[in-house]
Amino acid sequence: MSQEIQNPAQPGLHLNGKIVVVTGAGSGIGAGIAQAFARVGAHVALVDKNFEGAKAVASSLRDEGLVALPFACDVSDEKSVAAAADDVRATMGPVNALINNAGLLRAGSLETVSIEDWNLSLSVNLTGYLLCARSFGKDMLAAGKGSIVHVASIAALNPQTNSGSYSPGKAGVLLLSRQLAAEWGPRGVRSNCVLPGMIRTALSAKFYEEPGFEERRAQVVASRRIGEPEDLAGPALFLASDLAAYVNGAEILTDGGLNCMLMDQVPRPGFNAVPAK
Repeated sequence: MSQEIQNPAQPGLHLNGKIVVVTGAGSGIGAGIAQAFARVGAHVALVDKNFEGAKAVASSLRDEGLVALPFACDVSDEKSVAAAADDVRATMGPVNALINNAGLLRAGSLETVSIEDWNLSLSVNLTGYLLCARSFGKDMLAAGKGSIVHVASIAALNPQTNSGSYSPGKAGVLLLSRQLAAEWGPRGVRSNCVLPGMIRTALSAKFYEEPGFEERRAQVVASRRIGEPEDLAGPALFLASDLAAYVNGAEILTDGGLNCMLMDQVPRPGFNAVPAK
């Protein structure tokens, strides 16, 4: 185990030595969040079906002298989640916080998407969040305190067409989070969401290879840039920490202001410019 890390710039986080589980931590947003938690002193369990990816991220963090261990888990499988929770508990100790992040997308219009793909997406993006909350949340409920942070999406608020059950599943995550807050809040466990948008991940990496694509996308974001996985780390750290002790059942948009740009996309001569093609 590494030496304790004191971070005077973040005195209210109180995450030093806390056991934090991050699902889907082998790449993308999950990896960025896991790295941030480890760097403020949390002991991070990197849970992923892609065990090799989780191992690589955990190894890089241990090279920094941080505490990070990988665990294989299919979040859509109840037995797999229960086994992973037991492994984390036996290896690292009782869980203090869970970051529900693992997800997938299966493309298809509502007219054509196969029921198999529809159900697969829901089993990971929604049911998987419940399974992880139940198994990893046992320790928090027993302790009478803890925090669950769900990574949803701006697609929970706005339909993402031709993406099968992705938007319905992410919308379900918002209500799942609120219901957990209502049911588990009286027992000391908080449940909140972050809603990322316009984040560069492996799923969207090919898009940015097209000349001019990133500039065109950035023009519809208020902050005029594309987000990186690390941009989700700050909101997740806040929600998991004591700084958010009275934040429960909340949702934080983390999209660079994309969601407030609708009216700016409506042509208004003399008021705005139509984005370049």
